[in-house]
Amino acid sequence: MAEQNIYILGIESSCDDTAASVIENGRILSNIVANQKIHEEYGGVVPELASRAHQQNIVPVVAQALKKANITKDQLHAIAFTRGPGLMGSLLVGTSFAKSLAYGLDIPLVDVNHMQGHILAHFIDEEGFNKPPFPFLAMTISGGHTQIVQVDNYFDMTVIGETIDDAVGEAFDKSGKILGLGYPAGPEIDKRAKLGNPKAFKFTKPRVDGLNFSFSGLKTAILYFIQNQTKANPNFIEENLNDICASIQYTIIGILIDKLKLATKQTGITHIAIGGGVSANSGIRQALKDGEQKFGWTTYVPKFEFTTDNAAMIAIVGYLKYLDGDFAEQNVAASARLKI
Repeated sequence: MAEQNIYILGIESSCDDTAASVIENGRILSNIVANQKIHEEYGGVVPELASRAHQQNIVPVVAQALKKANITKDQLHAIAFTRGPGLMGSLLVGTSFAKSLAYGLDIPLVDVNHMQGHILAHFIDEEGFNKPPFPFLAMTISGGHTQIVQVDNYFDMTVIGETIDDAVGEAFDKSGKILGLGYPAGPEIDKRAKLGNPKAFKFTKPRVDGLNFSFSGLKTAILYFIQNQTKANPNFIEENLNDICASIQYTIIGILIDKLKLATKQTGITHIAIGGGVSANSGIRQALKDGEQKFGWTTYVPKFEFTTDNAAMIAIVGYLKYLDGDFAEQNVAASARLKI
């Protein structure tokens, strides 16, 4: 039987967002994220700048998370932190801080796999959001990852498909760069796609066997297409931007949905959950909803604030591992390439 109230502090620092969250049993009391705007100037995350910003942000972010949760650090039962995967310099800041705080408070330390966090965010107690039953398929889609995972239990997960090159978030961002859009380009492409014709321009989907993905060929095809069109008409992008964005998004979503259809056919599992920053994309959310009607799927889309990198997903994994007594030693090390 669980204690009446278990408080876990979650810390996330895998990329360019410094985040802290307090969970009480399965319910989030606070979820604070400090974004790093500086990377927009460079068109991508600069690792050295990211780790420095984490050092500046982590103490105030954790203090704010505790304050908003209306608890003191002495009420915490454990500290959960992102061990990996991610940028090494960024991970080291969160790992070092979590280890020090847990040691100082003499409470357990819980290491969390960032990708498991995206998947298990679905188990946060949130009104109006259902939790997927086991087994289910999880599609994790972000700037750094594109995976289909068979989830048989909280910590029994098998990657059954993944990208062999670029992640889906990279495909959006690099396409945006070709079109002269700012970074990150995904939200801007999504916004413009709503105003355009998704079938205005046809891009060939890469042929990849099984459940794996490839986006580098699509990115190259888009580059050549834009180069050829702008030679003929220098104003091509400006005159067709919404249609181009809609066509790119339509192609990318088609690739994702095709693989999900194949995964459900191979596994017989029709419960599908998505996670990761790209799952905020409205077109992907709509395509999943359509899949319920067309293919008999039951789909699970997390609350918007739990899609991008956040500490609530780290806290829920920390809570589940705490219940299992699955703790880390003080010599635990961050890992930039951590498998599920």
